[in-house]
Amino acid sequence: MSTGPNSFVKNRIAWRIGYLVAALGIYLVDQSSKAWAVRRLRFDDRTIVRGILDFAYAENSGIAFGQLQEGGTFGRWFFVVLAAAAAIAVLFYFFSTPRNDDRILGACALLLAGIAGNLTDRVRLGFVIDFIQLHAGQYHWPTFNVADASISFGALLLAYDLIFAHRKEKAEHLTKQGAPSS
Repeated sequence: MSTGPNSFVKNRIAWRIGYLVAALGIYLVDQSSKAWAVRRLRFDDRTIVRGILDFAYAENSGIAFGQLQEGGTFGRWFFVVLAAAAAIAVLFYFFSTPRNDDRILGACALLLAGIAGNLTDRVRLGFVIDFIQLHAGQYHWPTFNVADASISFGALLLAYDLIFAHRKEKAEHLTKQGAPSS
């Protein structure tokens, strides 16, 4: 086994490739599903499960769940820059995360896939294609796409880790210190 700066870089990157391949897979599913939505849903919504799930084409020029739609050209490029900065921040976090922290690495992969999917739409089209509608009774969740789901799930994993893993580490640290139990 070789040592030195080159082997360090190789090892640091090599074991992360699986997460990046998973992110690429999610990105491809997102882009493929949006291409399908353009071809099949543009003029014809589809009910998948009556009262729960519909597929309906929507163009979202705003941010998450259709917020801030009135940005125009400035808004489009502002969101492009914001998404690119978010992707860079997630990549930095991804490569600085310890190799045994699978939950955070998985969360970063989900975030990267979703950010890249919506960023691709914004650069290419000027808007994001949404098509998944969930509802129950009178409640309707805003229309979304695979990238949005990926971002949401990745953010939930990160939030879980930041809240609960920190508590667990603190409890383990106190136990190792020999702190009196209450």
